Amino acid sequence: MAPTFALPDTIMQAQAQAVVDSLTHAMSQMAVDGEVTLNASALQHFDSSALAVVLACRRSVMELGGQFKLIGLPERLIALAQVYGVTELLH
Repeated sequence: MAPTFALPDTIMQAQAQAVVDSLTHAMSQMAVDGEVTLNASALQHFDSSALAVVLACRRSVMELGGQFKLIGLPERLIALAQVYGVTELLH
Protein backbone atom coordinates (compact mmCIF):
# COMPACT_ATOMS: atom_id res chain seq x y z
CA MET A 1 0.00 0.00 0.00
CA ALA A 2 1.33 3.42 -0.99
CA PRO A 3 2.09 5.80 1.88
CA THR A 4 -0.33 8.68 2.40
CA PHE A 5 0.51 11.92 4.16
CA ALA A 6 -2.02 14.55 5.18
CA LEU A 7 -1.86 18.31 5.18
CA PRO A 8 -3.10 20.04 8.34
CA ASP A 9 -6.23 22.17 8.34
CA THR A 10 -4.23 25.43 8.39
CA ILE A 11 -1.22 26.44 6.31
CA MET A 12 -0.38 30.12 6.39
CA GLN A 13 3.03 31.65 5.90
CA ALA A 14 3.80 31.27 9.61
CA GLN A 15 3.24 27.48 9.52
CA ALA A 16 4.48 26.66 6.03
CA GLN A 17 8.13 25.92 6.77
CA ALA A 18 7.32 23.73 9.75
CA VAL A 19 4.80 21.75 7.67
CA VAL A 20 7.31 21.33 4.83
CA ASP A 21 10.03 20.23 7.24
CA SER A 22 7.76 17.71 8.95
CA LEU A 23 6.32 16.21 5.78
CA THR A 24 9.55 16.05 3.80
CA HIS A 25 11.34 14.49 6.78
CA ALA A 26 8.62 11.84 7.07
CA MET A 27 8.73 11.23 3.32
CA SER A 28 12.51 10.88 3.35
CA GLN A 29 12.21 8.14 5.99
CA MET A 30 10.12 6.05 3.60
CA ALA A 31 11.58 3.71 1.06
CA VAL A 32 9.92 5.55 -1.78
CA ASP A 33 9.93 3.44 -4.91
CA GLY A 34 6.32 3.88 -5.87
CA GLU A 35 3.54 6.35 -5.38
CA VAL A 36 3.21 8.73 -2.43
CA THR A 37 -0.14 10.38 -1.83
CA LEU A 38 -0.61 13.78 -0.23
CA ASN A 39 -4.13 14.28 1.11
CA ALA A 40 -5.21 17.93 1.23
CA SER A 41 -8.83 17.32 2.22
CA ALA A 42 -8.39 18.71 5.76
CA LEU A 43 -7.02 22.02 4.46
CA GLN A 44 -9.45 24.80 5.40
CA HIS A 45 -7.43 27.94 6.18
CA PHE A 46 -4.55 28.74 3.86
CA ASP A 47 -2.77 31.30 1.77
CA SER A 48 -0.45 30.85 -1.21
CA SER A 49 2.11 29.31 1.15
CA ALA A 50 0.06 26.11 0.95
CA LEU A 51 1.02 25.86 -2.72
CA ALA A 52 4.67 26.12 -1.77
CA VAL A 53 4.17 23.29 0.73
CA VAL A 54 2.51 21.05 -1.84
CA LEU A 55 5.20 21.75 -4.42
CA ALA A 56 7.99 21.13 -1.89
CA CYS A 57 6.43 17.77 -1.02
CA ARG A 58 6.14 16.92 -4.70
CA ARG A 59 9.78 17.83 -5.27
CA SER A 60 10.88 15.73 -2.29
CA VAL A 61 9.02 12.65 -3.53
CA MET A 62 10.34 13.09 -7.07
CA GLU A 63 13.92 13.46 -5.79
CA LEU A 64 13.49 10.18 -3.92
CA GLY A 65 12.41 8.49 -7.14
CA GLY A 66 8.74 8.21 -6.27
CA GLN A 67 5.58 9.32 -7.97
CA PHE A 68 3.50 12.07 -6.41
CA LYS A 69 -0.29 11.97 -6.15
CA LEU A 70 -2.38 14.76 -4.68
CA ILE A 71 -5.94 14.21 -3.49
CA GLY A 72 -8.58 16.37 -1.83
CA LEU A 73 -7.29 19.72 -3.05
CA PRO A 74 -9.72 22.54 -2.18
CA GLU A 75 -11.15 24.47 -5.14
CA ARG A 76 -9.73 27.74 -3.79
CA LEU A 77 -6.21 26.29 -3.82
CA ILE A 78 -6.71 25.04 -7.38
CA ALA A 79 -7.70 28.61 -8.31
CA LEU A 80 -4.50 29.94 -6.71
CA ALA A 81 -2.47 27.38 -8.66
CA GLN A 82 -4.06 28.66 -11.86
CA VAL A 83 -3.15 32.24 -10.97
CA TYR A 84 0.47 31.23 -10.34
CA GLY A 85 0.61 29.01 -13.43
CA VAL A 86 1.49 25.81 -11.59
CA THR A 87 -1.70 23.80 -12.10
CA GLU A 88 0.04 21.14 -14.21
CA LEU A 89 2.41 20.40 -11.32
CA LEU A 90 -0.52 19.37 -9.15
CA HIS A 91 -1.51 16.44 -11.39
